Amino acid sequence: MTGGWVARPPDRELAPPSGSASEPWTPAQTIEPAALLKELSARAAARPIVVCVGFHTLYEGAHIPGASFQGPASAAAGLADLKKWAEPLPRSSNLVIYCGCCPLAHCPNVRPAFAMLRQMGFRHMRLLMIPNDLARDWVERGYPVAKGK
Repeated sequence: MTGGWVARPPDRELAPPSGSASEPWTPAQTIEPAALLKELSARAAARPIVVCVGFHTLYEGAHIPGASFQGPASAAAGLADLKKWAEPLPRSSNLVIYCGCCPLAHCPNVRPAFAMLRQMGFRHMRLLMIPNDLARDWVERGYPVAKGK
């Protein structure tokens, strides 16, 4: 167990489905963890706005520092919270969304969140590519985490 996260067995490890015709994002609308880490260390004006659209218990256990919690986007209430949060933001905002609850191929939260934000007119939005889960693809790599609300 790492920081409140339970690692999944290797047989659950799946490649991310990015670029497939059924995904609401394109490969250009994705970002790898190492690239996001680099962007987060940039000057404040250049940093992306990071939003977690996953489950609150996982967010409390470990989340990307500075990330706002607005999920889970698989539920109507989570989507409504995300929409309310995003409404006042300029549509040119540099947004990065992530969940990290499970393998990306099975994540119930990122697709509805990404699709809704796109429908709202956000033009510079990316999905953090977490093929397995946040524990394996962020925490275990030694990237910084915050805990709690």
